[in-house]
Amino acid sequence: MNRKTVLAFLVFGTAVVLSGCWYVVVGAGAAGTVGYVMGDLQSVESADINTVYDATLKAVEQLELPVIQKSKDAISAKVKLRDSQDKKITIKLGATAERATKLSIRVGIFGNERKSRLIYDQIKKNLPK
Repeated sequence: MNRKTVLAFLVFGTAVVLSGCWYVVVGAGAAGTVGYVMGDLQSVESADINTVYDATLKAVEQLELPVIQKSKDAISAKVKLRDSQDKKITIKLGATAERATKLSIRVGIFGNERKSRLIYDQIKKNLPK
């Protein structure tokens, strides 16, 4: 490889890693892909946004997390919650294809992987098999 090609790969690779979106390059298009990146648990689910939104609302109710704000349209949705320690939890959904939805969960300012995974697992339990 010539020097310019190596430099281009290096710049691109650094930009991807620093942006916190490295798993998008690795395969976020595949349903069931889950990653914890820079405080956000992110996944792509093989269900439409309405199904994932309903599963999300059911999951947070089962986990006794009070909803403080929710909004939804045909291509995106957001649910804001508070946990018992008064940490803000934000769940974002985005339609990526006819039967796929990107899901993002953030707990607190810096993220909490353990709590994010608990919420994610409960959402998955409420999705149709």
